[in-house]
Amino acid sequence: MLDLLAQNPLLAGGYVFLVGLCVGSFLNVVIHRLPLMMERQWRQEATELLADGTEPVAAPPEKFNLMVPRSRCPTCGHQITALENIPLASWLALRGRCSSCQSPISPRYPLVELAAALLSLLVFMMLGPTVKTLVALPMTWALISLTMIDFDTQLLPDDITLPLLWAGLLVNMSGVFVPLQQAVIGAMAGYLVLWSVYWLFKLVTGKEGMGYGDFKLLAALGAWLGWTMVPLIVLLSSVVGAVIGVAYLAIRKESAPFAFGPYIAIAGFIALLWGQPLLHWYLG
Repeated sequence: MLDLLAQNPLLAGGYVFLVGLCVGSFLNVVIHRLPLMMERQWRQEATELLADGTEPVAAPPEKFNLMVPRSRCPTCGHQITALENIPLASWLALRGRCSSCQSPISPRYPLVELAAALLSLLVFMMLGPTVKTLVALPMTWALISLTMIDFDTQLLPDDITLPLLWAGLLVNMSGVFVPLQQAVIGAMAGYLVLWSVYWLFKLVTGKEGMGYGDFKLLAALGAWLGWTMVPLIVLLSSVVGAVIGVAYLAIRKESAPFAFGPYIAIAGFIALLWGQPLLHWYLG
C-alpha cells in the first residue's frame, strides 16, 4: 500500500485528506461526548459513595457513549441522517442550519473536520508514504481532540493521554521515531519536568498552576519523540501560549483560566514535523 501511495502522490494526498475529514467528524463526537461521559461517571460514583445503604441508589442514566445515542439537533431533537452527516459537505449543503428547525449549526464542526483533514495532509506531505506517517496520523488526531477538550473544559482525559503514552512506547519499540531507551527517558522527563514546576509553584504561591493532565500529555509526547524534544516542546508551548494568551486578552479584555494543554499539543505537533531542524537551528 505504501508503494502504491508513493507512485501516486496526488491520489495519495486526496485519500489522506478524505480520511482526515471522516476522522474529523468522529473527533467532533469525541470532543463533545467524552467530557459528558466523564461527568456522568463521576456523578454515578459520587452517588454510590454517598449512599449509606438505607436508601436505594438511583438507577444509572440512559446509555450514553461515543456510539449511542445517535447525533441529534440540540434544539429540536431531530436525528441527524446519514446524508446530513457527510463531513464538511453536509454543513455547506444545509447552509449551517438544521434541516428541521433551521437552528444554526456551529461552524466549529466543519472547522474541526477541515483542520483534521489539512493537518493529516500536512503530515503526509512532510513524512511521505512511510510507516512514520501511518503512526503519526493517529497521534495528530489525538492531539486535536485533547486541544479542543482542554479549551472547552480544562480537562485532558486519561482515556486519551494514557493510551497515547503507551502507543508512543509501543511505536518506538521498533525505533520508528527514536530508540526505545530515548522514548522511555522522554516519558519520564516529560512527566517530571511539569510535575516539578507544579510543586515549585504550589510551594511558593500555595496555588495549583496546572493539572496532572499536562504532565501526562508531555510524558506522552516524550514517549513519541524522545527526551531530546522535551525541552523544545516546553519552550515552544510557552511561546505559543504567550502569543495566543496576549491576543486573547487583547480581544476579550478580561482574564480567564488558562488551559496549557492545547499549547503543549500544538508544540508537540510542531516538534513532530520540524523538531530536528529547529533543534539544529537553535543549538547552532
